[in-house]
Amino acid sequence: MYAFTYQRPTSLADAATAIQAEEAKLLGGGQTLLPTLKQRLARPTDLIDLGAIPELKGIREADGGLEIGAFTRHAEVAHSDLVKRVIPALASLAEGIGDRQVRNMGTMGGSIANADPSADYPSAVVALKATVTTDRRSIAGDDFFTGMFETALEPGEIVKSVRFSRPDKAAYAKFRNPASRYAIVGVFVARFGAEVRVAVTGAAGSVFRAEAFETALAADFRADALNGLSVDADGLNADIHASADYRAHLVTVMAKRAVEAAG
Repeated sequence: MYAFTYQRPTSLADAATAIQAEEAKLLGGGQTLLPTLKQRLARPTDLIDLGAIPELKGIREADGGLEIGAFTRHAEVAHSDLVKRVIPALASLAEGIGDRQVRNMGTMGGSIANADPSADYPSAVVALKATVTTDRRSIAGDDFFTGMFETALEPGEIVKSVRFSRPDKAAYAKFRNPASRYAIVGVFVARFGAEVRVAVTGAAGSVFRAEAFETALAADFRADALNGLSVDADGLNADIHASADYRAHLVTVMAKRAVEAAG
């Protein structure tokens, strides 16, 4: 038996008030929360559905890059002509998330707020120098993810939008779990003039930057520039899908593929 009060606010201000209830939970696309509820691993007193709030939706150009509302679904990002024109690598990333059902229900804000270590979007947030805007403040992408399923969000804080910088070149490559399509290892490479950013997801408890890769690619933006480079396997994830050593190997492989795709 489920015992919670379902609320569907129509403004961000109303949602911010509703989430103050004891043990309240925010509902985005529900791709993580709903299975958690079914397994009785969460018992919220209030379920706050964000789907009726216009402020959380939409894709628009901003400062030469893109600003994407938190409730924008993966499929909308993947199929947006604007995203394909401004940051095509982001559209490609979104198209590779889960299956069609997940892409049509899951939201960008829900994905980054959940901070699953194998999620795809965290790599884009970090590599594309994104800024996460909430109902209270702006958070730099580099500071947003703090650990496994942990972010800089404070209790009751709601993600409003994510603003991505436009790179000169970028691409995302991942070695995916064949069933869930989560990233066993995913690498997003982005070049901004002389600066290169390489963000790795799936390999560790949280997204991280491969600084040695960035230095090599800043000097020579070719896949061959990564020859002989690797990340330390210590501290990387190890499970039934891949050992830490294998994940370390995949980081280099996926980084090379991303550089080749970026062109």
